Amino acid sequence: MAEKRIRLKERDAIIQSLKSGVTPKIGIQHIQVGRSNELKALYQDIERITEGGSAFRLIIGEYGSGKTFFLSVIRSIALEKKLVTVNADLAPDRRIHASSGQARNLYSELMRNLATRNKPDGNALTSVVERFVTEARKEAEAKEANVSSVIHEKLASLSELVGGYDFAKVIESYWIGHEQDNETMRANAIRWLRAEYSTKTDAKKDLGVRTIISDSSFYDALKLMSLFVRQAGYEGLLVNLDEMVNLYKLNSTQARTSNYEQILRILNDCLQGTTEHLGFLLGGTPEFLLDPRKGLYSYEALQSRLAENRFAQRAGVIDYSSPALHLASLTPEELYILLKNLRHVFASGDTSKYLVPDEALKSFLHHCNKTIGDAYFRTPRNTIKAFLDVLAVLEQNPSVEWSQLIEASIVEVDRPSDVELDVIGEENCDSEGLVDFKL
Repeated sequence: MAEKRIRLKERDAIIQSLKSGVTPKIGIQHIQVGRSNELKALYQDIERITEGGSAFRLIIGEYGSGKTFFLSVIRSIALEKKLVTVNADLAPDRRIHASSGQARNLYSELMRNLATRNKPDGNALTSVVERFVTEARKEAEAKEANVSSVIHEKLASLSELVGGYDFAKVIESYWIGHEQDNETMRANAIRWLRAEYSTKTDAKKDLGVRTIISDSSFYDALKLMSLFVRQAGYEGLLVNLDEMVNLYKLNSTQARTSNYEQILRILNDCLQGTTEHLGFLLGGTPEFLLDPRKGLYSYEALQSRLAENRFAQRAGVIDYSSPALHLASLTPEELYILLKNLRHVFASGDTSKYLVPDEALKSFLHHCNKTIGDAYFRTPRNTIKAFLDVLAVLEQNPSVEWSQLIEASIVEVDRPSDVELDVIGEENCDSEGLVDFKL
């Protein structure tokens, strides 16, 4: 069988990302190993979204265990299945619920990262709107009708939802800008859809709409977007939110509770089937879920919905249909396969250019085990970084013996940052709508 070479762009992107401890944006199929049951469960979730259902999953794993990587794999599957995906990391200035602009910030970040199969790297919002307008135009020509009336007809289902009427009006403004070759009008429509208007006055002046996407409409706007992408010819919307631990780190009990209430609202909607063609994947650490004082379990209504299946626990098996999915650790065997994959990527898929033999991989894993114990396969991020460092040195210094390098390589246990965030002036922020925060 002919070897499949790996393009230089992909090779470099994978290696540079992994060496700096982040998930590669492209080429993840070359290094994905293990977790087949979790992948199967989420594949079914994606199928459910395409068929008009909804999905909600918490992806729980330790720091460095591969949560973000797993979320990226699911995202690429969703794109292949013709879903539109949006993803963002939560941060001090990006939350699900807020009153000083942080939820609007999160929505803006999601829209900037909106991706489709043709534009997997994000920034695809304009092309989705273009595609919708093109479809509406074709339909109007076939019916010999007015394009604006076809747009309103196609978006009639949106007007039943909060903010739906203005959403449809903004899409119509985009079309008018398109027709009149008015670049400003089109840009303003995209700006509104990205939640980049901070005042209703500006939005009314530019687009004639009375509302904007604000903190309070974060979730409603996502529901509208999921219906809109359907009308544009896609199968649904998958929302990926990572670094949920930022909510756990909030010092203000009120701010935490408000965010947990928003999660409960989303969870209830998804599990009761009141949302269509929409899925949520939330990545977090075990303490974010389980801590009875500050985690999701501190909120009783969430604890009852997210508690582990007792029968599965007693039988010593995992219930993969549970909304909270705990990522299984990679086994040492799977990590060995991962190192083989990394060696293959490093050599651009050319087996004759492998820098180390199989024996070196075993020797490296043995060294990791001796240095940091079983953390080397439970949280593989640092093991991967150390291995790539070894390969980089060998590539630049062919005369060096791999055995010497492995003995000298330093692997450390991944440790979380335990910074707590103080939210100051949540209610009475300054005129800019900015909230002060201190670490």
